[in-house]
Amino acid sequence: MRAALAVFAGTLALAGPAAASTAKPWATVNVCDTKGHPDAFGVRGYMRGLGKQRTHMYMRIQGEFQTGSGEWRTLGASGDSGWLDAGKSFARPRQTGRTFTITPPAKGRPAYVLRATVTFEWRRGAKVLRRVQVVTTGGHRGVWGADPAGFSAATCAIA
Repeated sequence: MRAALAVFAGTLALAGPAAASTAKPWATVNVCDTKGHPDAFGVRGYMRGLGKQRTHMYMRIQGEFQTGSGEWRTLGASGDSGWLDAGKSFARPRQTGRTFTITPPAKGRPAYVLRATVTFEWRRGAKVLRRVQVVTTGGHRGVWGADPAGFSAATCAIA
């Protein structure tokens, strides 16, 4: 499975739309094996600046798969976005994400169930001011790059 994962698309840091007005960072699956993105697993994160001081914001997306016993395990290096630059901000919301291509399981095998853990960091120079880690959840509004439009889920199944 680890060898079957390849990075599909790059990163895009954008100001988040007004609909994503929560102050808490979140992450969601915004692409899951669609006609426009076959065998794709896309994850998007949302965060705001700290408000009082200009901070540089980063996200790191780490894909995970669910084992037959229900445990979550990392996809490894090929499912790790590395630190993505979400930009600088006082309080303005930002979104960024990554889409990965997954080689589907062999015919007759169960689907791969995927999610991601996303780590958010606010930095001033080399100093980390705050770090928060979340797993993907669904039901978020204003998710950029969703396929289909408005799609937001906690997990993705690639069959």
